[in-house]
Amino acid sequence: MKIGLISDTHIPSMGAEPPSQVVRAFEGVDLILHAGHVEIASCIEWLERIAPVTATTSWLVGTGEALPRVNTVKVVEAENHTIGICHELILKSLGDDVIPGAIWRAFPPGESLPDALQGIFGKPVDIVVFGYTHEAMVETHQGVLFVNPGSPSLVLSPPCRRVHGVEQGIAPSSWRLTLTAICYRAGCMTG
Repeated sequence: MKIGLISDTHIPSMGAEPPSQVVRAFEGVDLILHAGHVEIASCIEWLERIAPVTATTSWLVGTGEALPRVNTVKVVEAENHTIGICHELILKSLGDDVIPGAIWRAFPPGESLPDALQGIFGKPVDIVVFGYTHEAMVETHQGVLFVNPGSPSLVLSPPCRRVHGVEQGIAPSSWRLTLTAICYRAGCMTG
């Protein structure tokens, strides 16, 4: 199964629809997970022309994100993985500053990150997809893969495609799941 990850599209304030590169990057995905700042239903409808969409809301609820198909957090089961999706990931001693390296630097040593995540998502998860910071991040901590695809709309350069999965050795070779994120970050792979 191939899953497309996107967040912080900020439509319509950043344009009428997501950047055109999204279509090419998400070619062949079976599902799209949108981690918040959807803002209007037409953004979801645009993405649904590519693949089915599961989306979460952000703190902007009431400004267009109170769509019937989105909730504050979502949990999706795919290929024997449990994926927690939220916009603003708030972890003990980090607040909402979950940026590259922050979990390693500031999550309390000796505390269970999986337990903290179960408190957020209501069940154990082995993948967390989130947004909010607009900064792409892919890290694994205590057996949990964290992915923030960043924002395809709020960048000075065009977004690129970054694939996370068996092909790049990020996930264990036993995974039958490929995650494709639209992100902007120095060194991001193009495709």
